[in-house]
Amino acid sequence: MTITIWHNPRCSKSRETLELIRKKGVEPAIRDYLKQPPSKAEVEKLIDLVGGDAHTLIRDGEAEFKALGKKKTALGKADIVKAIAAHPILLQRPILVAGARAAIGRPPEAVLPLLR
Repeated sequence: MTITIWHNPRCSKSRETLELIRKKGVEPAIRDYLKQPPSKAEVEKLIDLVGGDAHTLIRDGEAEFKALGKKKTALGKADIVKAIAAHPILLQRPILVAGARAAIGRPPEAVLPLLR
């Protein structure tokens, strides 16, 4: 099974999650999504893999989110997919993808069930 971490090396939670899974003996593929932005299709797939609630995938504290001029709850799935694809900094991080499952590493330990 391929394990991939959607990673932002400047994010402490992302670094902590990567360190945690490496301590468990897992060397994941690393997707630096700021350098390799996700397509709309990839964002849709991530939403499905983390349970289907698009709101969990978007960061609302970023300037790019505030520029949308809407509350998080007012955005539909299509709006969120479009915003993240256009501004990858809005993607919640880190996300660990293992096969047909994914988890957001907030806290980092939230990804551990995927390693079993």
